[in-house]
Amino acid sequence: MKKIESIIRKTKFDEVRDALLDAGIEWFSYYDVRGIGKSREGRIYRGVVYDTSCIERILVSVIVRDKNVEKTVEAVLKAAQTGEIGDGRIFIIPVEDSIRIRTGERGDIALYNAEQEK
Repeated sequence: MKKIESIIRKTKFDEVRDALLDAGIEWFSYYDVRGIGKSREGRIYRGVVYDTSCIERILVSVIVRDKNVEKTVEAVLKAAQTGEIGDGRIFIIPVEDSIRIRTGERGDIALYNAEQEK
């Protein structure tokens, strides 16, 4: 199992969500986050200089089986990419175990219902 965390532009969230659902990833969490990026120059909008060193993004977090890692990464990559600075990052982190609290099931089966595999 792997945990895939993606830091994406807020404007790309709907596209990433739809891409994950299309890839068969039906469960994930997301959070509003702020961070410091490489770009630290001020931006001018209507004559006012704005500090862009602290940027708002969305962190999408999903735990998937090893067999679903590449399709999940590809879905996020295609949906979130604009080709401009600040598109974000994707991190893949190993997950040791998962436990479904309701039933006590452990491992891959705790992520998804067995009936869905048939």
